[in-house]
Amino acid sequence: MSNAPRELSAQRDWGTDEQGLSVMHVDMDAFYASVEIADQPELHGRPVVVAGGERSVVLAASYEARKLGVRSAMPTVRARILAPHAVFVPPRHERYSQVSRAVMAMLHDASPVVEQVSIDEAFVDVSGVPGGPGARSVLAKKIRAQVEHDHAVTCSIGIARNKFVAKLASTQAKPNGLLVIPDQRTIDFLHVLPVGALWGVGEKTESRLRDWGITRVEEIARMDVTHLARIVGNAAATQLHRLAHGVDDRTVTPGREEKSVGAEHTFTCDVSDPQALKDHMRSLADRVASRLRSLGVVGYVVSIKVRDADFRTTTRSRTLDSPTDSTAVLFHEAWALMGRNLTPGQRVRLVGIRVERITQRRDVAFQETFDDVLDGSADVNRRSDGAVDEIRRRFGVNAISIGVQSGLQLPKT
Repeated sequence: MSNAPRELSAQRDWGTDEQGLSVMHVDMDAFYASVEIADQPELHGRPVVVAGGERSVVLAASYEARKLGVRSAMPTVRARILAPHAVFVPPRHERYSQVSRAVMAMLHDASPVVEQVSIDEAFVDVSGVPGGPGARSVLAKKIRAQVEHDHAVTCSIGIARNKFVAKLASTQAKPNGLLVIPDQRTIDFLHVLPVGALWGVGEKTESRLRDWGITRVEEIARMDVTHLARIVGNAAATQLHRLAHGVDDRTVTPGREEKSVGAEHTFTCDVSDPQALKDHMRSLADRVASRLRSLGVVGYVVSIKVRDADFRTTTRSRTLDSPTDSTAVLFHEAWALMGRNLTPGQRVRLVGIRVERITQRRDVAFQETFDDVLDGSADVNRRSDGAVDEIRRRFGVNAISIGVQSGLQLPKT
């Protein structure tokens, strides 16, 4: 979807007629930063940046930080230059997931058809919302009020004829707003937006269009598709022309499944010590395997990612004979891949593990090897993983950690 910023010159009110409007897009405002501010009220009104180490990138920035030029995916060192007095806080992913789950449950109470597209946004099918004129807006206001009351964070909502326009509407409504795009005003709304608002238009495509004097969606809509194809190619031309006319046939699809599960770690300083790398790979394997088990899925393909001090990135993968959600198996395979692709003394900046070709665990018939049966390793791994999951379920995700330093750590008391 489009990541284009809000168009300041666009109207904030396009009417209230909701006839034919079937999609609501709910998008949390500066989500990670907002959760941190909600949990630490003393941060209210200050520029807040959520980021990992100095060599990582910005994960979220409050609106006060955005005014200083800080943006998501920006290198943290750059953010510190732009906002030297901002409050930089480390991410707490489990906390964000907790709030996200509560908000998504709220949306499911509002409609049986919800498509979560990320931790902080979702599409809701509101075609069946009961009530008279304005019923969808009433529902949206109720959702926004409840989110703010329960979690002290805000969300913006767009309501429109389809997913594409609803997403743009929520963007224009930010922060903490609601924007309805009546069906008969859809084209008017789209035509005041920059071409960067169209899904699929990145920096390169936007620059290429600008070279031809094309900067607004309206200009795309009025162009001949054949001429547009000479600039961006046939497939992109057809897609952009349809979007410029507000055409999007995608439906709200509930139960979107993750296609892969992964985790990465960027070191504060480049690391060449094999034991340190091994410990961090074990910790990543634990994070990924734990996530797989929480989702009730297993994966067939294990891949690693290694970025060295010169920013060269290497990825390697292996397809398993049997899918897994085991921490021990995942670590064994990932470390074997790592060992075959590292040179002695190589300085590493980033390591990552990802499991792909995932499927529901209940749909897989597991077949242990003779070695598993003889040494009991599979049963040991299952019991070990189960014990770790139970501790985390009862005492929190940070109650036990595996990998870095000593293999397995319990919290200090």
